[in-house]
Amino acid sequence: MGQDIGIKDMRAFFAIVEEGNISHAAQRLDVAQPALSRQMKRLEEKLNVKLFERGSRRIRLTDAGRVLYGRVENILGMVDGTVREITEIGTGAKGSIRIGTITTSGAMILPDLISEFHKVYPNITFEIWEAEGARILELLDSHLIEIAITRTQVDNLAYELLVLPNEPLVVVMNKNNPCGVNEDFIKFAELQNQTMIIPLRWKSIFEANCKKIGFEPNIICVSDSVVQDLMMVKKNLGVALIPISSRELLTDGDLIYKKIVEPEMKTHTVISWLKNQTLSTSCTNFIDMFKKMYLKGK
Repeated sequence: MGQDIGIKDMRAFFAIVEEGNISHAAQRLDVAQPALSRQMKRLEEKLNVKLFERGSRRIRLTDAGRVLYGRVENILGMVDGTVREITEIGTGAKGSIRIGTITTSGAMILPDLISEFHKVYPNITFEIWEAEGARILELLDSHLIEIAITRTQVDNLAYELLVLPNEPLVVVMNKNNPCGVNEDFIKFAELQNQTMIIPLRWKSIFEANCKKIGFEPNIICVSDSVVQDLMMVKKNLGVALIPISSRELLTDGDLIYKKIVEPEMKTHTVISWLKNQTLSTSCTNFIDMFKKMYLKGK
């Protein structure tokens, strides 16, 4: 990247990509649209490449534009993260906490945790990013977030970790199409003729367990959106594999939950943040409250 490209150009380029068109980006940046267009033209001239495909109502990036976007996202994340870290180190009474989470864990943890935290620190605000686990860790590495909540295997050499106790996976089914002879649990062998909805993170181990028993599972959908999985079960499209805590996402009399056994499958939630990073006081206070609420005695 040329030395003449400054933060202002990066923020303008980033805003255009995020908003999808120059008009919305100009409103976001509070600049005139023609001025923003000229700024991007000068940026392309500095780099001697085309960054945008012209002639489309919505912005489309060239290969060079996609590379630049990835670099700019990281650079702005580090710049903004550094500024926040410096300005928020203090009492922790004000500021913003940036959290990245997967659906299944965040929905179970964050509402109660933020509610309790807000009672003590009413002036703290939150930014919550939701994505799959690998993307959440990318955001953490880029300093776009301070705390990651995932079910992904996390490297304890690069991150500080808090790990919640294991929780079992359950099979959720429509009450009009129940499977398994027991009311409380279902054996792997009883899933042989079922149409399955499986989160990607557990697909490989689920298939391996089925293969050990002697059958290939009939997987109709691989989806990491647990709410979407539950709605598909409600529509009687199949039975889904979810963490037991996710039962609270959809309290519905049409659904039946059974713990999966023989073999049992378990998962756990990991809270992580970067090692060798000075967290804002508000973020440190948030982690301390998490420990008190979910890791009592640790």
